Amino acid sequence: MKDKQMNDSSSQVPYPYLVSATDQYYGVNITPTEDNQTIMKKRKKEKKKDSLDRKKRKNLRILIATYWDYPAIGGLQKYITTLKDGMEKLGHYVDVIAPNHFPNKIKDLNKKIVTETKQFYINRYGSYSDKIVKENRRLASYEIMLRNMSLEKYDIFHAQDRFTANILGRLNEDYQKPLFFTPHGFMTQRRLNFNLIEQGSLEEAYFLSLDQKAVESSDHVITLCDTFHPMLEKLGAKESKITTVYTGIDFKSMNPRRARKKLEDKTIVTCITRLRPRKGHKYLFEALSLLKSTLKNVDVWIVGDGEMREELENQVQDLQLNNVFFLGERNDIPRLLSQSDIFVLPTTSDTLPIAIIEAMFAQKAIITTNCGGIPEIIQDNHSGLIAEPGNSLQLAEKLSLLLSDSALRETLAQNAKAFADKHLTSTNMIKKIEEIYQSFHRQGENENAT
Repeated sequence: MKDKQMNDSSSQVPYPYLVSATDQYYGVNITPTEDNQTIMKKRKKEKKKDSLDRKKRKNLRILIATYWDYPAIGGLQKYITTLKDGMEKLGHYVDVIAPNHFPNKIKDLNKKIVTETKQFYINRYGSYSDKIVKENRRLASYEIMLRNMSLEKYDIFHAQDRFTANILGRLNEDYQKPLFFTPHGFMTQRRLNFNLIEQGSLEEAYFLSLDQKAVESSDHVITLCDTFHPMLEKLGAKESKITTVYTGIDFKSMNPRRARKKLEDKTIVTCITRLRPRKGHKYLFEALSLLKSTLKNVDVWIVGDGEMREELENQVQDLQLNNVFFLGERNDIPRLLSQSDIFVLPTTSDTLPIAIIEAMFAQKAIITTNCGGIPEIIQDNHSGLIAEPGNSLQLAEKLSLLLSDSALRETLAQNAKAFADKHLTSTNMIKKIEEIYQSFHRQGENENAT
């Protein structure tokens, strides 16, 4: 029976609301064929009654869905691990499902899905977008995988992106579970702002439809910071449907005196993040070049790896920044932070970087930018210094100030640590999310009882 479901192509064609978006873009009005009408029909299935065991069980069974590989390196993966571990410590059962968990049979279907999707668009519009075909293939593969799982056992669905929110939303027509959506990164509006999608393009219509459906399908949106609220409300989410829960972490700080024995004559500036264009390393290096004459006893550690490493290493060489060292990926972040005096994240686009939160717990003086939710946790001239994204001169001024004023470094670091201890612990995050889960679960039980 499972093999038959695995090869079922009913979920492989573009979703009806995505077709509506592309129809509107192309200005076509096609009467659905009998097959398309069948595809567009909502699957009607009677809700299964909870078993006696389920009624007796107080703890929740939670499914966390991500469109990206897990486990992996990065802030999203750390967030999922923290959420999973925290809920399990409270006695809940948690599964994480990700594309790298796909069985080989699903992967084998990708070529067929691509062929069918291209043909669908050619028949309908006479052309297709490679980017949209790729997303349709990934959506279909993910949905086929979930259709071959028994999701009835879960009490809670929690999508970590707009894509899995769409997929779970379709499946949830059967299951009617509380569905939560947490956006972590770029959605369509932000991609438009950064010219990653062309205004008025087919891709804008397609991905905006994904955004809107993710909001519509979700019972509640749990955001990482308040900066998401206006964007979500523009997509149709009511204010009462959105709750901000700041990312919390477990951070084991180290004794800085023990860690710094061999570094007493150096001031250490550390930047910990992936080497990607939007992380702003090039602006940090430009700032350092402006301060070159004052950096005699300063070392700069670049921690992380990524597609820009070679380009950034070349920039450092061209600027003759002999005190900049690329350390690559590291698994000893607490030790590196304990050896550091200043933490810098010159990002040009971000949500709520975990690297900043780690630096706050490590009690470091922080310089970062006015991006995303960063100003919600770093108050300029109180718990850190804020520069405008991409402003190398401003970054140099802030860095020069901290390098010359150890008392200011200590004050900023203490204030950052105090805020982190109060607001950014994993315990605080898990408690708030569990309260949301339980509230919707109880509401569902009460509706079933009536």
